[in-house]
Amino acid sequence: MFNQEPLNFKIVTIVVISVIVVAGFVMIISRYFSRKAVVKRKLRRMNVKTMSSVQSGETVKIAGKVEYDGIPLTAPFSGRKCAYYYVLLEHKVSSGKSSHWETLVEEEIAGNFVVREADYVARLDCSQVKSYIVQDRNYASNIFEDVTDAEEKYLSDHHIKRTNLLGFDRSFRYSEGVLEQGERIAVIGKAEWKHAGQGELSDPYGKILIIGPGVKEPLYLSDDPDT
Repeated sequence: MFNQEPLNFKIVTIVVISVIVVAGFVMIISRYFSRKAVVKRKLRRMNVKTMSSVQSGETVKIAGKVEYDGIPLTAPFSGRKCAYYYVLLEHKVSSGKSSHWETLVEEEIAGNFVVREADYVARLDCSQVKSYIVQDRNYASNIFEDVTDAEEKYLSDHHIKRTNLLGFDRSFRYSEGVLEQGERIAVIGKAEWKHAGQGELSDPYGKILIIGPGVKEPLYLSDDPDT
């Protein structure tokens, strides 16, 4: 009688290999097009230009240190003073024997700040921005780890329930990245020179460079040393 076992084994092997290949391909594609990869790739492809050599109307990459221009922001989880923060809030979703993390909130907030390079400063127009801020603070809360006051306030402000239908604490994880005073960052955007006093620019800076989004491209921004 014809033995089906070798054939069945081959079919199972082919299916398993196919699943592994597809999963690997999906993982590679997702990483290639992730926020981090896109921003870092964009910034690495362009050389830094000194602010003194920048002309109005051109798209440039500049680098410099963050300097507050007014009252700094306060990061929601760590309480750090900062010029800009990025936060990601996720919760754990269980389905049968498997589980995954689902994004509930992803936000970035820009305060008033400039980027200084020697005697020159640039103000960023963050109305359209694609950033990668290194997330150096990570927190979690669940049935074993209590929610902190800062975490509970953030959940409440975003109208997210801390407990499930049975009254048990849900599983959350929180990531936070900030731009602090004196931190070095790299930026790509369209340049325009203005004099202090135009719009909302602070007087002490004199002539100031505005870096913002272009017609078809956002402002790119990162504090990753690799950029």
